[in-house]
Amino acid sequence: MDLEQQIAKIIKDEADKLIARYHEYHNRMHLEQIRNEKRLGNSASKKVIHVPDYWCHDKKFNPFYVRKRHKSIANSIAKNIENRTYQPNPPYLKTVAKSDGGERVVSIFQIPDAAISKLFFNRLLAKNRHRFSSFSYAYRNDRNVHFAIQDIAVDLALDERTFLAEFDFSDFFGSISHEYLFQQFDKNGFFISPEEKYVIKSFLSDRKVGIPQGTSISLFLANLTCWKFDHSLEKEGVKFSRYADDTVVWTPDYSKICNSFGLINEFSNDAGVKINASKSEGISLLTKEDFPSEISAKSSVDFLGYTLSVENVSIKEKSLQKIKKQLSYILYRNLIQPLKQSTLAGQKIPSNNRDISLLSAMMQCRRYIYGGLSKKQMKDYLSGRTKRIYFKGVMSFYPLVNDVEQLTKLDGWLLSILHRTIQLRAELLLQWGFNQYHSFPFNQSREQLLKSCAKERINGKALLEVPSFLLIHKALQKGLLEAGIEKVMNPESLNYDYSTV
Repeated sequence: MDLEQQIAKIIKDEADKLIARYHEYHNRMHLEQIRNEKRLGNSASKKVIHVPDYWCHDKKFNPFYVRKRHKSIANSIAKNIENRTYQPNPPYLKTVAKSDGGERVVSIFQIPDAAISKLFFNRLLAKNRHRFSSFSYAYRNDRNVHFAIQDIAVDLALDERTFLAEFDFSDFFGSISHEYLFQQFDKNGFFISPEEKYVIKSFLSDRKVGIPQGTSISLFLANLTCWKFDHSLEKEGVKFSRYADDTVVWTPDYSKICNSFGLINEFSNDAGVKINASKSEGISLLTKEDFPSEISAKSSVDFLGYTLSVENVSIKEKSLQKIKKQLSYILYRNLIQPLKQSTLAGQKIPSNNRDISLLSAMMQCRRYIYGGLSKKQMKDYLSGRTKRIYFKGVMSFYPLVNDVEQLTKLDGWLLSILHRTIQLRAELLLQWGFNQYHSFPFNQSREQLLKSCAKERINGKALLEVPSFLLIHKALQKGLLEAGIEKVMNPESLNYDYSTV
């Protein structure tokens, strides 16, 4: 396949992907509108379908336009690359809020340019993947975030006391020195053709420093920039995990951890990326809780949405709060919000021990946690009656969690918030003149609610059953043992931004 054919194919694929994403969004909004009308009646807001604002800047941001003309666009770009006249069109700059209160500028390139970036990223990665460190986990098809977490967890469990160096860079992508980056092209055994060098430099030609965040080729360049740094840590004999610019280093040897911090400073000066002092923990001692220590100590370390200790792998507190917030919202949206409207028109009032709003809430909670699985499917899988199930719920973003105590508390929290929400719903119904305290589920104590929801049958199915984080955890653990990480992790794990949670 010649260059023009390769470009035509990847432009078409990129346009098809964006079209499918837009149709999915459109269908999701339509279904949400139907649900809102059922819940809120005339109070439901009208459906509004948005298109990305940058579609208006140029037709080549619009996937429908690009899909129709992908062959002629590919012909033009191929000629420009061969003649060394190719130049990406100016990207649309979008500001994205960061979790720490700052902002990140993301470059959104026109679809043909984004496709070229992806094509050359794939070519460069295929030739050079083996050159990257085994401890570099981001932007690769042979490594992922869960491999990083597993490697850290296994190592930390080997020693009761481990020295850590944690640091973060300020605006890593935006501050990489071009001089330093270009020096890496001909060093360290990387295979980068003259054509690939030209395309890389064309994407960097509009800036004096840094690489654009939001385009595929920058992902390769980020790992290329860090190669020497990774290699220096390996030579020092310390273990580390680097996911883009998020890095943690560990070793039982205090002198080595001090040396590693010197290497971090050296890389910072050479590559032009500054260490973010406010987000960098520096050197500390990881040990079991309440163990004596002679320097600053901690019992756990947060990394990529997880919290790791000597004994456990847990969901990071910030990630845990996001999970709780989503479940709380599901319960509020179905059970409380409809009763806070100015009228109950269109509402189905609970009767005969049936509350259709509770049914909707529990099905949505289970879908969020289990990803479409039922308790029976997981029980069959755990007992061996079913050989394979597919994990897609929120817990499949955290398959390596083994903190049973945390998951048990999370189950308890879910039951408590469900019970409190049901009691609040009863109060609101009473304000509208409907006394439901005598009927299910409003007459149940917290302890009774769990058992009665499990026993209740609707069309012969346990559709009101309260989902359990502990149960999905057990199924994930079996899946890890039998099929491995890649078979149980959520299919969207590679696109999930763990660095922001």
